[in-house]
Amino acid sequence: MVRAKGVLAERRRRHEEYMMLRVERVYAKAPRVRELDAEIRASMAELVGVALGADAGSRVEDIRLRNMDLQEQRKNEIVSAGFPVDFLDDEYMCEKCGDSGYTGVSMCSCLKGFYNDEQRAALSSLLKLGNETFDNFDLSFYNDSSNSGTSVSPRRSMEDVYEFCVEYARKFGVKSMNLLFIGAPGLGKTFLSACIARVVADNGFSVVYDMAGSIFAKFEDVQFQRTDDLISVRDEIKRYMECDLLILDDLGTEMTTAYTVTVLYEVVNTRLITGKKTLVSTNLTSSELHKRYTEQIMSRLEGEYQVLRFYGEDIRKKRNII
Repeated sequence: MVRAKGVLAERRRRHEEYMMLRVERVYAKAPRVRELDAEIRASMAELVGVALGADAGSRVEDIRLRNMDLQEQRKNEIVSAGFPVDFLDDEYMCEKCGDSGYTGVSMCSCLKGFYNDEQRAALSSLLKLGNETFDNFDLSFYNDSSNSGTSVSPRRSMEDVYEFCVEYARKFGVKSMNLLFIGAPGLGKTFLSACIARVVADNGFSVVYDMAGSIFAKFEDVQFQRTDDLISVRDEIKRYMECDLLILDDLGTEMTTAYTVTVLYEVVNTRLITGKKTLVSTNLTSSELHKRYTEQIMSRLEGEYQVLRFYGEDIRKKRNII
């Protein structure tokens, strides 16, 4: 959001410069307009002073009529100099909010648009394939035969996972669940996470997608002051903690230390307390997660998250064979 507001502020600054250039063009060709502008400002200041006093009465009306006459003279001077009558009218690029970014207390659609653009750019830099959409998720790579000891095939199980993810992304909101994706490498966890990220972001929610190791490294950079740009890294950490949906990918691939375990607990617990939603994906089994992370973390991941298990054989290997 900080970047989006910066884009809006820059847009507003450039517009103000553009309007000032217009004013200077008019002043250069019609010097009387500069004088009239000064008189109009003086009359407005006088009007405020009179209105605040007692017994304003006819004085307010006199000033109002004089101001209207000055405005008319100004229009005539502008037109006589060869400019359109509305040449110096301050035309906002967004009429809804006057380029402020807000209508009342609500975010304006223009600022939302900038924010969505920022989101898509950030996601695109992380999602390298560029084709992570639900339409591109191919269930044919999953075996349609039942595993030994089970009555459900990997494909049927993944159909349920896929449909759940589509609905989750489409209906994402404050009442959505937290998700935990568990499964071996190459089963589509990252791909479906990315699909969810794109849809949720396109619907106007703030989404941050990053690898677990990268997230933990930023916390370490701040904690141990291992960076020259602490402000930017702190901003990234703030985004991790405050975004509507945090997708923490590949949990378990990081170098697990007492500090990274502490950070994971802080991220998971804080976002639960504040009602922010988190999607965690991991290649580890449930038993491996229990061995690596504390009971406080696991009680939250298993008790507060909807667990989705991914089945099948490594899709990436099958693609290479095909």
